[in-house]
Amino acid sequence: MTSPRLSICIATRNRAKLIGETLEHMGKQLTGATEVVVVDGASTDNTAQVVEAKRLRFPQIRYCPQSSNSGIDGDFDKAVELAHGEYCWPMSDDDLLVDGAVKRVLGLLGTNPDVLIVDVEVRSDDFSKILIERRLPFSGERRYEARDVEKLFAECAQHLTYIGGAIVRRSAWMARERRPYYGTEFIHFGVIFQAPFTGTVVAIGEPLVRLRYGVASWTSRSFKVWMFTWPALVWSFSYISEAARVKITPREPWRSLGTLLLLRAKGWYSWKEYQASIRPMLGAARSGWLAALVALTPGGFLNSLALAYLFLFARGRKGGFYDLSHSRYYVWGRPHD
Repeated sequence: MTSPRLSICIATRNRAKLIGETLEHMGKQLTGATEVVVVDGASTDNTAQVVEAKRLRFPQIRYCPQSSNSGIDGDFDKAVELAHGEYCWPMSDDDLLVDGAVKRVLGLLGTNPDVLIVDVEVRSDDFSKILIERRLPFSGERRYEARDVEKLFAECAQHLTYIGGAIVRRSAWMARERRPYYGTEFIHFGVIFQAPFTGTVVAIGEPLVRLRYGVASWTSRSFKVWMFTWPALVWSFSYISEAARVKITPREPWRSLGTLLLLRAKGWYSWKEYQASIRPMLGAARSGWLAALVALTPGGFLNSLALAYLFLFARGRKGGFYDLSHSRYYVWGRPHD
């Protein structure tokens, strides 16, 4: 039996309410050259029934339930291990492919890149509103050789916080270190940037995925992820220049007063996060009074100030409005788009 060209690899756990829609849209695009590998990290809801119903309709779907949970990174790695395709496309369990996306990707893989990066359209949690039309800072096609790794990092690293933005040659994924990136939430990023690829990386500034914003499985840990986990990962790539890395994220973004104020307004930062994450980093020599003060400032007050600022000076930042209007500190009535 001929192996598929492309394996779409999904890691899921207790997301039965979301994964059915994802598989329905995906299933309609599948061909003999594609498969979907769903690794279920020991769900306790009805994920098995939902996926099985889709598998009966779309036989290219393979359901791989696990007896224990290995975390999101471990489950994505397992999905790639179990895949039969030459290329693997790690995909979130809650997003939708653009019509024709699979056909487009298969065509782009004809040039045999080590990695194919595709653009993403960011939408509200019910897909009713476009928040960001595209995440890559360019349109059209760009190609990067090993010598272009700094340019690749500068242009694509921020976009690749989203796992569905990259398709990787399976043999290249399996040949690289993966376990050091378990627990980072971004195993694909570690696989891609731990060292330059010997082959070509192709990036296409064309949205092929519709990202459902604000429902990631780690949303409740957003403060720790963006203030500590993500910066530590970016700054671990010592072969990338400091200038390039700082453009993606400061080494310690939590030290910025403006950042803490905004995260407090969004509802991501509170006394709990200060005590658990910031206070231990300060040590006995520093009181951390400013960070503590922000954590204790009324969230509704900061939320209103941030919304007023966006309305007056940055109306085009739809993602910012969305975050603030869906914050638990939003004081102007029921959140709306």
